[in-house]
Amino acid sequence: MIGVGGSDWKHYVRRKPHVVKRRIRKGIPDSLRGLVWQLISGSRDLLLMNPGVYEQLVIYETSASELDIIRDISRTFPSHVFYQQRHGPGQRSLYNVLKAYSVYDREVGYVQGMGFIAGLLLLYMSEEDAFWLLVALLKGAVHAPMEGLYLEGLPLVQQYLFQFDLLMREYMPKLGEHFTQETINPSMYGSQWFITVFSYSFPFHLALRIWDVFLHEGVKIVFKVGLALLKYCHDELVNLPFEKLIHALRNFPDDAMNPDKLLPMAYSFKVSKRLEELKLEYEKKNGKLPASKAKQKQKPLT
Repeated sequence: MIGVGGSDWKHYVRRKPHVVKRRIRKGIPDSLRGLVWQLISGSRDLLLMNPGVYEQLVIYETSASELDIIRDISRTFPSHVFYQQRHGPGQRSLYNVLKAYSVYDREVGYVQGMGFIAGLLLLYMSEEDAFWLLVALLKGAVHAPMEGLYLEGLPLVQQYLFQFDLLMREYMPKLGEHFTQETINPSMYGSQWFITVFSYSFPFHLALRIWDVFLHEGVKIVFKVGLALLKYCHDELVNLPFEKLIHALRNFPDDAMNPDKLLPMAYSFKVSKRLEELKLEYEKKNGKLPASKAKQKQKPLT
């Protein structure tokens, strides 16, 4: 399917898109994950079109966010061996990628949640490859741009949470009513799902499977997995009071973290058309939110 260095990929995808989708949903082999992520995200093309740009950004440019990045490095996957050593190779690579992006896109700059995305990418590819995949995601090389997740006011997070809340209430009205009674809103548990695409606080074996699909199919998988998590734990959640609900929504049971159980349930939710309708509803309700020029001062993810 891939060919040498990805040479056959585009041809195969054009001929057999449904085979590619099915294989990716089963899970990309770990040894091929880094290369396939670059191919399906469009980042490999960006890399080839911009030789030397990453090196220029890392070595010769300065960023207003450097101190913020240094402060947050040790908080990014602190239990993962690659990032544990202070000033070790993992932390240095993570700093370089985040610093380079903050220079490349000064409108977004640096926000803490970006560290978990860059950190996940660096486990499977070089600094330069991870940088261009971050660019592909935030600028929308294949799917809708993600940069609105990190701009001031988190405009895209607000939209996604609005869409998710209404979807959840349509699919699980009993749970939606219970959330209303207990004054639970999706920002209390779902913001990190979208900002880090489940890479923050979710087990790696599940996060990687979600990322396989996310890079190929787009953000709708985040909605589907979120709905599947709530459905999986539905019968417990509808009986919990506020404090226990908050804890349960941030600490799902181990059996819910099994990708072979959770993901088939996620795929059963058909959300594409409804997401488009809810996006229009959100824009009509709030007016078209302009992209901010200022960098988001986001609260820590702790």
